Amino acid sequence: MRWSIITGEYPPQRGGVADYSRLVARGLAQAGDDVEIWAPATTEPRAPEAPIVVHGLGDHFGPRAILELNRSLKAEREKELLVQYVPHAFGMKALNIAFCLWLYSMRSARITVMFHEVAYPLVRNQPLRHTLLGAVNRMMAWLAARSARRILISTPAWLDLVRSLASAKAQIEWRPVPSNIAVANDVPSAELRNALAPNGRRLIGHFGTYGRLMTDALAECVGALAAGGTNDRTILLMGRGGREFRQRLLARNPELSGLLHATGGLNDRDLSRHVAACDLMVQPYPDGVSSRRTSVMLALSHGIPTVTNFGASTERCWGEGAVALCDGYDARSLAQTAERLLPDQDELRRLRVNSGKLYAELFDIRHTIEALRHP
Repeated sequence: MRWSIITGEYPPQRGGVADYSRLVARGLAQAGDDVEIWAPATTEPRAPEAPIVVHGLGDHFGPRAILELNRSLKAEREKELLVQYVPHAFGMKALNIAFCLWLYSMRSARITVMFHEVAYPLVRNQPLRHTLLGAVNRMMAWLAARSARRILISTPAWLDLVRSLASAKAQIEWRPVPSNIAVANDVPSAELRNALAPNGRRLIGHFGTYGRLMTDALAECVGALAAGGTNDRTILLMGRGGREFRQRLLARNPELSGLLHATGGLNDRDLSRHVAACDLMVQPYPDGVSSRRTSVMLALSHGIPTVTNFGASTERCWGEGAVALCDGYDARSLAQTAERLLPDQDELRRLRVNSGKLYAELFDIRHTIEALRHP
């Protein structure tokens, strides 16, 4: 098969969509398909990825890029066109109707749209600019959905909205997002673990970007876990923004300085090594754990027991014993669940087995590649 993948983000850019796009491209290429990427040009040089061909577009899906896409793809209708859709990834402050109109003009082609996100939410009493953004986003998503023969969604939470936008004939499938970090099995974590958590301490990890919607509950949970120990644990904050988050915590609780570590950004290999060193991960989400959260996928793919929470976006599979699931986004409940698990070796072993099993059976990238190649 021959694939053209259009994405607003691609390495050396960092982020979930960039990493996901590369995972899919590599998986298709490894299966023997021809793959080319269409993404905005970057100031950093892109490393060669043969046999994958990466085209750097002249602008961020503006007029030059759309003309280039049209000239290159319009005549090649036998190719599979895969669009990694996130409204803000196509530039113009998430208001790029022109790109979506071009996509709609290609609707006779073999187009698959993967909706990582659909549109900014429309809720009562929000600022007018947010209402305008949500309305324009829905028009963009309508054009994208109506251009596609096949639609993939990263979480069933998008299903009703996408179904309302798509044609009745469109095939809509749930395809979870996998971890974008390979397990570094060849790198032992024992030495790292001993350095971070010496003398038999337990190592509790969190991985994220420490955005403002997450940090209040996370700060309360981390503070409770750190304060609740008797020098028997270390909290490890992984990911960009973790060092700044640690400093904010210590400004309020300086006595916790010896219990909190932060890595900052790590390369894939080192991140895998740090996650593998953890006894437990704590991953709260305001809308609940879901299949679009690559941070929880990272923990599952490494088989690390994970405490997380139920919410509006949580799928049924999370209640089947692969994670320790709290009822809601409540810091006290998360901390208490983690405290209960830490001394329970049998339960930790059960979670290790179940988390790895769930990841392999449902979330591994091979399922997405198989579905793309054999619809």
